Amino acid sequence: MLTKLLTAPEPVQTSIPLFEIYLVVFGAAAVACFASLSRAAEITNNDTRRGLVALLVTSGLWATFHVGYLAAPTAELQYGFYMAGLIVGLSTVGPWLYFCSAYTGRTLHRNPTYQQAAVGLYLSIVAVKLTNPFHGLYFTARPVETPFPHLLIEHGALHWAAMGLAYALAVVGIFMLFELFAQVDYDTTPFVILVGLTALPVVLDIVGFVSPQFLDVSYSSVGVAVFAVGVLFIYTDQFQTIQLAGPYDDPVIVVDDEQGIRDYNQAALSLFPALEDAIDAELSSVVPRIAVALTTDNTLECRSNGESRYFSVSSNHFSTGKAQLGQIVLLQDITEQERYRIDLENQNTRLEKFTGIVSHDLRNPLNIAQGNIDLAIETGDDDTLDTVKTALDRMEELIADLLALARQGKPIDETERVSLAELVESCWKMVDVAEAQLDIEADLTLDADPDRLQQLLENLIRNAVEHGGESVTISVGPLADDRGFYLEDDGPGIPEDTQDDVFDSGYTTSRNGTGFGLSIVKEIVDAHGWTIRVTNGDSGGARFEIETGGQSRDETTEKGDETEPEQEATVDRV
Repeated sequence: MLTKLLTAPEPVQTSIPLFEIYLVVFGAAAVACFASLSRAAEITNNDTRRGLVALLVTSGLWATFHVGYLAAPTAELQYGFYMAGLIVGLSTVGPWLYFCSAYTGRTLHRNPTYQQAAVGLYLSIVAVKLTNPFHGLYFTARPVETPFPHLLIEHGALHWAAMGLAYALAVVGIFMLFELFAQVDYDTTPFVILVGLTALPVVLDIVGFVSPQFLDVSYSSVGVAVFAVGVLFIYTDQFQTIQLAGPYDDPVIVVDDEQGIRDYNQAALSLFPALEDAIDAELSSVVPRIAVALTTDNTLECRSNGESRYFSVSSNHFSTGKAQLGQIVLLQDITEQERYRIDLENQNTRLEKFTGIVSHDLRNPLNIAQGNIDLAIETGDDDTLDTVKTALDRMEELIADLLALARQGKPIDETERVSLAELVESCWKMVDVAEAQLDIEADLTLDADPDRLQQLLENLIRNAVEHGGESVTISVGPLADDRGFYLEDDGPGIPEDTQDDVFDSGYTTSRNGTGFGLSIVKEIVDAHGWTIRVTNGDSGGARFEIETGGQSRDETTEKGDETEPEQEATVDRV
């Protein structure tokens, strides 16, 4: 086969216009690839730069070898140039995937296993190509005169298998890029078109295979040349801006030197909807809190899906070559660390509070007990021991309440769906209510920790009985719009000037009270993320309103109404 090739009759002629068009197209592609190297070298991201430079070099050589294949004066030189193009052309797949992985923020290109597999596969295919003169399974060659005199290459099954694999891998890279484009809000239409042009040569490859009027060669180097010119000479800034905003999972906003918004990713848009259609607007006017956080180095608190999340805000300058383009503003999610810090501060606060209570409230009955024991020893009068027992009982109550206060203030990890009516009835059986009356206006389904909610209700019921009298009537029911529930009694109520003090540890108006019952209630409310307010009801008694952020109400127990279907109301927890 090779002997026949080397004895091809006439040198290839170069006077036909179509032939000149091919020379110009591939020649221009080679020049464009090599001319783009200087611009590619200015890309700041190292891996992206390496991948694109390698892609330009291999594609430029591929186009150059195509020119040699067309313009060489003898058939054997044409054969040699075509073989060189086959080897170099296959190698472009590696740099393309390397570039796509690096540009989209992935690390696949650094994986040693993938690198070794790629090199092994490449060398295996190259070996098949180099040995083609002996087995002829990859392609055959013969001189033809149509559409102009040249060495016709007829590809075999091995060629199409290798080409199918190469194009499949190239599509993987295209998918990476399109996924990145979908993550940013920037107008990526020019880049979608440019990436599409890298795939357009596949159509020309098919045309060249089915039509004798076109050369059956790969046109991929032309697509790479167009892509390189587009991203490195026309859309350079946008090319780098998209890379900056896209790969991050955390919210990212890209601004120019004048703090105008240039781009942002979907994570930032989800957190700050005001960013939509805010391109070119000033950051401080769209999201002023971010601008403030950048200058004050403060932690930014945001509400997302009904809960607070915390972000540290930082910025880094970026440039292309020597030109400063702006800043990339990154919001790093530090919610777990910030919650831990807040919990630690709350624990320290409670510890300081407990220290004060122990040193003050426990010391008084302890001193009484010690003094009466000393007196009993000196006088032999056992009557003083009754006072000692009273003091020790007092200390026991204080210690129990202190432990409850410490336990109830801990954050709640899991909640359950709880019926308010059922829990109130259970609490009613656990508290000494004397002759008190219970009136449940309607049921409400809550997301709560059942044990802690029971402690809360028991303390409120006990508080109502202690301050409202043994025959007090206690009412429980949902607040308007099912935003929570209330517990109200018809006792004397709480003076307005003391309503803000009732939740303070140790505050009590009862001689026998410890002053921790309502403090424990407040701790449980806070641990759930709820809010509590104390006021006086229509009857003049104390009314505690606990807002839970919205729950599901069961109307079937509503007094004075016929049974109605259960109504569901889904509301984010506070």
